[in-house]
Amino acid sequence: MTLALLATSHSPLLEYADLDKEVADELEQNFDIARKFVADYDPDVVINFGPDHYNGFFYNLMPAFCIGYAATSIGDYGSQAGPLNVPEDLARSLAEAVIADGIDLSVSLQMEVDHGAVQPMEIVYGDITAKPFVPIFINSVAPPFTPVQRVRQLGESVGRHLATLDQKVLLIASGGLSHDPPVPRIATATEQQRRMLMGEGGPLSPEARVVRQQRVIQAAKDFAAGTATIQELAPEWDREFLEIVASGDLTPLDAWSPDEMTRIAGNSSHEVRTWIAGYAAMSAAGSYTVTHSYYRPIKELIAGFALTTVTLD
Repeated sequence: MTLALLATSHSPLLEYADLDKEVADELEQNFDIARKFVADYDPDVVINFGPDHYNGFFYNLMPAFCIGYAATSIGDYGSQAGPLNVPEDLARSLAEAVIADGIDLSVSLQMEVDHGAVQPMEIVYGDITAKPFVPIFINSVAPPFTPVQRVRQLGESVGRHLATLDQKVLLIASGGLSHDPPVPRIATATEQQRRMLMGEGGPLSPEARVVRQQRVIQAAKDFAAGTATIQELAPEWDREFLEIVASGDLTPLDAWSPDEMTRIAGNSSHEVRTWIAGYAAMSAAGSYTVTHSYYRPIKELIAGFALTTVTLD
């Protein structure tokens, strides 16, 4: 058994934002570091902790955690669409081990994932089917949220099981740090937005998806220009989070309440739950070292954007 972790922000705006050349070059340099890290490690399988943005999971039934025995990428924001290469036997054994640990976990034999799950695979491999891939969904946008401690325990359970396998496993944690994009919220939704959040009518039509994407793209332009009403990024909060996960002791995060996370770092800051699960999985397998860490608040992406690579000691 060997474990390694790539924890990275994602952004649907990467292909759409008008970034300064310095920022674009800096991002590409860090993506190159991630590509080399993954290529040198050459995993047998990828275990992905990812969120969803009301594309595969809706309020008609919103689990806290779900493992996919089979999964398809919907292809939003120009991401690669199609079936993922999910090893069902591994996904099932992982789910059974986590449930046996007392973690309340759902499973899906027909999971749909969006850019939040597949973008890192596109960045490092150029193909979402390049490696066997087990998706683990963590609810990061739809209140009420499970306590952070429970996310840590999920990750530890996953890590304990993976540590028993005779495989090289790459964990990918895909989630933003502080950010507050214009995602409708159930508490303030219009009737039309509420139907979308409930998943009524099934997945968005291509036309509706274009409208939704254009709204986010325009919000990012307004945010960079200082004219948007969305919440500011929180670099100090982001850096504190990165320091905690790098320390090897994740328990201080147990005291972070969902309401405070939203107040300080935005409604979508809960995507750090994917990072917590990934780092917790590493901690269950042994002590670890962050071998590379990058962070920059990027308003054009509506994101405190970070990328870390992690190995066991």
